[in-house]
Amino acid sequence: MSKQPIIFCDFDGTITESDNIIAIMKQFAPIGWEVLKDQVLAQEISIREGVGKMFSLLPSTLKEEIIQFVMENARMREGFPEFIAYAKREDIPFYIVSGGIDFFVNPMLEGIVKKEKIYCNGSDFSNETIQILWPYECDLHCTNDCGCCKPSILRQFDDQRYHKIVIGDSITDLQAAKLADQVFARDFLIEKCVENEIPYTPFQNFYDIIHHLKREEIQV
Repeated sequence: MSKQPIIFCDFDGTITESDNIIAIMKQFAPIGWEVLKDQVLAQEISIREGVGKMFSLLPSTLKEEIIQFVMENARMREGFPEFIAYAKREDIPFYIVSGGIDFFVNPMLEGIVKKEKIYCNGSDFSNETIQILWPYECDLHCTNDCGCCKPSILRQFDDQRYHKIVIGDSITDLQAAKLADQVFARDFLIEKCVENEIPYTPFQNFYDIIHHLKREEIQV
């Protein structure tokens, strides 16, 4: 019997056309945040450490201004609503697994993806600067200090039952891609897939993924 396809999709830079964390930092952070970003991409510091330190540069009083900035400037990648409809029509479970933060991820996905289908980081604005919370930390099998640990989430779903499809664009998706049965990649994740010899299918928009899955009619 074939396995059940299940989709785990990144948010920033995948569902959205650009990375919202980077956009927020460019707009609001003081000089020096780029060093943290570069250290994360080079895997010199963990994603959790880098993201936590970047947001700690921002005053909590900026919360509403940041939300407004993201809602006004972020753009959904072409074909995403159609992709959600396709997954629903084909009865394919769909989850967001995001290194993004709840205070901007949830508003953008409201009415599109149910909150219980979204795994992302949390936030605390009760202190002077923004503090990031980590409700989905690494399990005993992961030592990468991911923050929102995507491989730990994937491991919650039985390998014998599910054909795991990962869709992503960056370093935050690499560890999940290593566990996936199928990877759709763009941007920096393509480089990391090549470097780690992970098979992948490139995509520019969600119509590409729909077309590929329809053509393939997954049988695993």
